[in-house]
Amino acid sequence: MQRINARLLAGTLGAVALTAVAGFSGASAAPHAATGHALTPGLAHARFGAHIGTPAEHPILGRTARARALAGTRHGYNVNGYNWSGMVATGSGFSSTSTSWTEPSVSCNSSNDLMAPWVGIDGYGSSSVEQTGVATDCSSGSPVYQGWYEVYPAAPVYYDNPVSAGDTITATVTRSGTSYTLVLTDNTQGWTQTTTKSYDGANASADFVIESPTSSYPDFGEVDFSGSTVNGSALGNYSPIAMDASNDNGYEDQTSALGADGESFSISYLQE
Repeated sequence: MQRINARLLAGTLGAVALTAVAGFSGASAAPHAATGHALTPGLAHARFGAHIGTPAEHPILGRTARARALAGTRHGYNVNGYNWSGMVATGSGFSSTSTSWTEPSVSCNSSNDLMAPWVGIDGYGSSSVEQTGVATDCSSGSPVYQGWYEVYPAAPVYYDNPVSAGDTITATVTRSGTSYTLVLTDNTQGWTQTTTKSYDGANASADFVIESPTSSYPDFGEVDFSGSTVNGSALGNYSPIAMDASNDNGYEDQTSALGADGESFSISYLQE
């Protein structure tokens, strides 16, 4: 079965790049064995920061069957994020993003379900991505939770540390010049993973996202993000774009407006 990883192009509500990966078998090398391990076999090559590609390589939203199917269902929804939902601030020179959430207890709809709340820099309108979060994999029939980071085009790296539904997670990505530090903390389990990489990123977006590389979400109920900051100040100061994920059947979830503090919002599951 062909899986579609849809990524957003900057500044255009109707432009999208699609990277098709057949069962992930065409993706690049598996996560680095020295520092982490892959999720359940079959999702070992799942990429949460896949290359966007160029507009010439991919269809333009508005010319696709999906866009036509969703035409007329826009009312009440945010920007169509395809396999992204959440909040994205756009601009230049971003140097830090940070947020916290409680890992949801999910119900798997199918073995194809895969989702991850994450925070990062880049990915919306750029081919660079620096991100960290927690993946939930349903390929075994039951949810498996695992922390990870990715600095594209290197493969995602998965941590061995335990993660369970109900755990409070804090994720931060910071940049100093071309040095990126990705920190993932499970406040409930009491562990932190810190990774620093040298990388030439575009620094063109700050991302607070739930993503499904398979475009297939388990029922996650609701995920509440709090303490969401960009460059040390409230996300709301950067006029973020709110996104709702979609598939061929309609919108899969919905992102709320920012709270009064400018740092909190929620994403609610609607359908697979």
